[in-house]
Amino acid sequence: MSQILFIKTSSLGDVIHNMPAVSEAQARVPGARIAWVVEEAYVPLVRLHPAVTDVIPVAARRWRKEPFSPATWREIGARRRAIGVETYDAVIDTQGLLRTGILSRSARGRRHGYDRRSIREPLAAMFYDVKHAVSRDLHAIERNRLLTGLALGYAPDGPPDYGLDRERLREGNRPYAVFLHGTARPEKEWAPENWIVLGKILEGRGVDLVLPWGNEREHARAAHLAANITKGRVADAMPLDRMARLIAGAQFVVGVDTGLVHLAAALGVPLLAIFAGSRPELTGPVGQGPFEVVGGKDMQASVKDVTAAIERIAR
Repeated sequence: MSQILFIKTSSLGDVIHNMPAVSEAQARVPGARIAWVVEEAYVPLVRLHPAVTDVIPVAARRWRKEPFSPATWREIGARRRAIGVETYDAVIDTQGLLRTGILSRSARGRRHGYDRRSIREPLAAMFYDVKHAVSRDLHAIERNRLLTGLALGYAPDGPPDYGLDRERLREGNRPYAVFLHGTARPEKEWAPENWIVLGKILEGRGVDLVLPWGNEREHARAAHLAANITKGRVADAMPLDRMARLIAGAQFVVGVDTGLVHLAAALGVPLLAIFAGSRPELTGPVGQGPFEVVGGKDMQASVKDVTAAIERIAR
């Protein structure tokens, strides 16, 4: 039995973009046992992937808050020991950051990663035994799949398979749509007044709206939107496995460039993605369900553009 370790710790979109590589590795290396090193917040989502047998959580975001704390160093040591317990046939760092390259050194096995020209942080390449050239002009999903194929000895083919089953995850029968309004970068946001106008248009058509959030700033925005949209409801705080179920049950999803938009695409939910501060050809949603992208880097989509696209995807 082959033992494979993936290192892809964050962010949410990056973790979702790694799922097709994991699915393909399982299909192309029968009987493989697959482990995944990932940031602790994303563990519930990674556990939904049927190919993943072991999950090793890390907490880099939390550790950075108290880098000199003895408790932090004890926890880092424990995680490094957990990574080094097994001997792997292949250790694949699809993240390509200095911190994930360092993590890869804790693993026992042949370490694979991007070469210096292909990687986001070139110093990370020094930690790999085998360095692979993968164009940076490709979509993130294809980069992950190509690196994994080069490491395991096959050529990726076919559409991406995220390993997530919408029908198995969806709950309840009451129809609703989801507004994914929150994003970590302000330049990716869509103005609150646009969300309110869109919400009023949709509520006039009898659509209930659910407004998830991930931090206090997003919670305040969700509350503001719900106060101005009669059929809008602020979602409860929830871990990512529950969020996957919420999105799986939606009639359709409208969202800015954020990790949860990629989760909607992975689940095949009808999706309208609004881009403003990033390039959809490199990090846009990819999936088998109906979806459209409006806007683009330095391009603001209008409510009219978004409404027209919703009519096309949510028929």
